[in-house]
Amino acid sequence: MPGVRPNGKQPTILYSYGGFDIPIRPGFIGANLAWLERGGVYAYANIRGGNEDGQGWHAQGQMLHKQNVFDDFYAAAQALEKAGWTDRQHLGIMGGSNGGLLMGDELTQHPQAFRAVVSMVGIYDMLRHETDFANGAYNVSEYGTVEDATQFKATLKYSPLQNVKPKTAYPAVLMTTGANDPRVAPWQSRKFAAALQNASTSGQPVLLLTRMNA
Repeated sequence: MPGVRPNGKQPTILYSYGGFDIPIRPGFIGANLAWLERGGVYAYANIRGGNEDGQGWHAQGQMLHKQNVFDDFYAAAQALEKAGWTDRQHLGIMGGSNGGLLMGDELTQHPQAFRAVVSMVGIYDMLRHETDFANGAYNVSEYGTVEDATQFKATLKYSPLQNVKPKTAYPAVLMTTGANDPRVAPWQSRKFAAALQNASTSGQPVLLLTRMNA
């Protein structure tokens, strides 16, 4: 927007998805325009796992290579800081579904890097993503199966729920879920929210919004 310049502390939202061969395409920004009109910065990270650069780009962010997705997003956050747009006290991140998994990993791998996190209908207990009531069969082609020993070890290493650390200063978190969501089970969000609430020492809120008709 006119007049918005890098000053090292612009309120900033960084969004991404990073999976299932789905690219982030240009489109009407809708309600995000209100954020921009008030001087906020909104950035999109085209990270591996999507299809912004073809099938190879997707393959580098799935199964045993999933950690690349989380590393790419963190690198994008650091790039915003290095370019002088914002700092860790003014940077918020947001994602949903597979992007919710991304948010969970950024939270647990880099808890000091962000001021706030919005995570919508995320997958957080990756050791149980294959269950029948959690869209399991569809997930295997993207995340691999934990029945494979090598994949199990790789998944355990990044699964957000299993990597919540006690007595850690986590940022402010807002999670959303749907009580009847047939694709991402609401227990995923409930378990992760409870774990963060129990572990966080920052005094920042960890909130879960459940939509009963979603």
